[in-house]
Amino acid sequence: MAAAGDLAEEKSWYAVRCVFHWDAWEGTPYEERLTLWQAASMDEAIARAESEARTYAGEWGHRYLELAQCYRLATAGRPGDGAEVFSLLRDSLLGEEAYLDHFFDTGQEHQGTTTEG
Repeated sequence: MAAAGDLAEEKSWYAVRCVFHWDAWEGTPYEERLTLWQAASMDEAIARAESEARTYAGEWGHRYLELAQCYRLATAGRPGDGAEVFSLLRDSLLGEEAYLDHFFDTGQEHQGTTTEG
C-alpha cells in the first residue's frame, strides 16, 4: 500500500488544447493546438501548457487567446497507440451535417500533410 506522501507524487498524462490567432498570416487563421503533459494535477498541466503556449505564440508572432481546455488521459502508464488524448462534448441543436460544417468543415481550414525528409 502506498503511503499518503507517495500519492501526492503520482503523475497522470494530460492533453491541453490552447487556441491561437495568427494575425500575420493571410486569412488570419486560428489554431487549436494540443500538447501532452505529465503532471500531478490538471491545474499543473494547464499552467505548464499555458506557459509553453505563451512562448510558442511569442516565437512565431501569434497571439495566445488565453483559452486552455484540459483532458486527463485514462491511462495508468505512458500513452500508446490508439490512446484517447482529448475529448470534448458540446451540446448543439444542429443536425449532424450542419454541425460538422459549422465547427469543422467551413472551407476555411488549412489542412494537409507534411513530408519530412
